[in-house]
Amino acid sequence: MSELKDAGIMIRLAFQALIKTGVDIPALFSKLGIDESYLQTVHLRTPHAAQPLFWGVLEDQTADPDIGLHLGQHLPVFKGQVIEYLFLSSPTFGDGLRRALSYQRLISDAADSDLVVESERCFLRVVTASGGAKKIRHFNECFAQGMIAFFKSITDNAFVPKYFEFDHEEPENVDEVKRVFGCEVMFGCTENRLYFDTAMLEHRSPHAEPELLVLHEQFASDQVARIEKEDVVVQVNKIIAELLDSGDVTLETVADRLAIKPRSLRTKLTDIDNNFNQILADFRYKLSRRLLAKTNESIDEIVYLTGFSEPSTFYRAFKRWSGMTPIEYRKSKQ
Repeated sequence: MSELKDAGIMIRLAFQALIKTGVDIPALFSKLGIDESYLQTVHLRTPHAAQPLFWGVLEDQTADPDIGLHLGQHLPVFKGQVIEYLFLSSPTFGDGLRRALSYQRLISDAADSDLVVESERCFLRVVTASGGAKKIRHFNECFAQGMIAFFKSITDNAFVPKYFEFDHEEPENVDEVKRVFGCEVMFGCTENRLYFDTAMLEHRSPHAEPELLVLHEQFASDQVARIEKEDVVVQVNKIIAELLDSGDVTLETVADRLAIKPRSLRTKLTDIDNNFNQILADFRYKLSRRLLAKTNESIDEIVYLTGFSEPSTFYRAFKRWSGMTPIEYRKSKQ
């Protein structure tokens, strides 16, 4: 994978919580460079590397140094996803947890959590961030609340956290954090860990159903397989970006860079209801919009940067994509 992604459900839940807090959503959308339709994208997966941007913009707009802690209190409970179904249809909480950990990618490509059992207590090593998103206090405290609320929901409030270790530094409002979490909280630790009694692993699910469990596992496997297939789109876009100004961007040249046969690449894209020409067109359209709206590059330079052979071809394509000429689009954004 060339770019880590988070499941769209994460940002959707966050925005539902933001609405409850009274945040100016249109203003936030504008600062993030997205709109409401973006959240409704089918199979939405957002760039994981954008986590620092999201929380930084949110803190600036709300002027709340504890926005992650406060937002977490308004998060809707994670429901209606196959991860929840795996827990409910498994015989015990422990069985459901172990199964869910096998399908972490459905939550985030960066997720790498695991369960460690230590006699009477155990802990869930919570690894949901990577690279620049590590040790973001807002993300840590918001996600942890969502996770605990989810565990309580699927166990009819039987789940009780013993304490939580965070890898970010101790904030000024330690007592408030402890009050919100309802347990002891420690900071500056080597990693994020949620501790609870080992006996909780044997908590029986009243919704356990062997036949449904088989179906849910198959569905989870199919979803992971779909995500893996979509990885090829990310790889194709990366190569298109590298080759675009050369003017030699074809299915054959991209397949060669991927070290696969053109026919194989075409098949991989067909399997996810996509094709090379559409991916190339989408890439050019997004790039041209960004260059027109965010830079003062001349039209001739944009024609070159987007890989078109001549201005007239670029004009026709952009008018077909947007319903406006490049000049009209630039004026509308400026």
